[in-house]
Amino acid sequence: MNEQAVRCYRHPDRETGIRCARCERPICPECMVSASVGFQCPDCVSSGSGTGHDPRATAARTVAGAVHTTDPRLVTKVLLGINIAVWIAVMATGDRLVDALELFGRATLSDFGPLEGVAEGQWYRLLTAMFLHQQVMHIAFNMLSLWWLGPALEAALGRARYLALYLLAGLGGSALTYLVAAPNQPSLGASGAIFGLLGATAVLMRRLKYDMRPVVALLVLNLIFTFTWSNIAWEAHVGGLVVGTAVAYGMVHAPRGKRLLVQRLTCAAALLVIVAVVVVRTAQLT
Repeated sequence: MNEQAVRCYRHPDRETGIRCARCERPICPECMVSASVGFQCPDCVSSGSGTGHDPRATAARTVAGAVHTTDPRLVTKVLLGINIAVWIAVMATGDRLVDALELFGRATLSDFGPLEGVAEGQWYRLLTAMFLHQQVMHIAFNMLSLWWLGPALEAALGRARYLALYLLAGLGGSALTYLVAAPNQPSLGASGAIFGLLGATAVLMRRLKYDMRPVVALLVLNLIFTFTWSNIAWEAHVGGLVVGTAVAYGMVHAPRGKRLLVQRLTCAAALLVIVAVVVVRTAQLT
């Protein structure tokens, strides 16, 4: 007779063989909080573990060291809202807003117009292009991907780390596009950040020892589309994927005793590389 699988009380889709040492409810690796004896669940820890410590000192932590929040989708919702708001503004104003925010290295936007672009000091384009879309299918695909990938990463990394990952991945995609693409080639969209989230998902799933086949298949499929479909800035996808994967690895594999320091150094190193790429390319174009 087959014994019914035991599943985590907070994540019913995950089988586990570990139980809370205090209330004996089943918990998965993400919910396990080290105690003086065995592991406790987040609920028992937050209510006071009975070990003599302030409950805040032993608050339930995610695999990246973040405290569990009541709404693990908050930052994802804000990012969705910003992208959609900018898209609505583009629909209302037309090409003027696109010309002002899209990413390109160095070019004129009109006959006999002044030179513009990142190389001309408009570094903000590296960031604003991440939230800029024109085509309905483009924003629809990116926002669906953000909603699918974002909440799980936000829950695992915590809000601040998740936001840092998203922004750094997006900037990494923008930096590689700026470095490799033709100076007058425009680029826009959240795809670099989305690919960064996809790489981070792979890192997180491997860290938690989950089945990697679905995310690997999705990654391969997206890379095939990246290099076979026309009008796709492969530079943004690859740059975002590399930076997102590297930052996520530093976040989830940081040693517990020096976790915050390692995570901050990882983000700082990624930002330093991005700045160096931008400075080098600017010197080349000017």
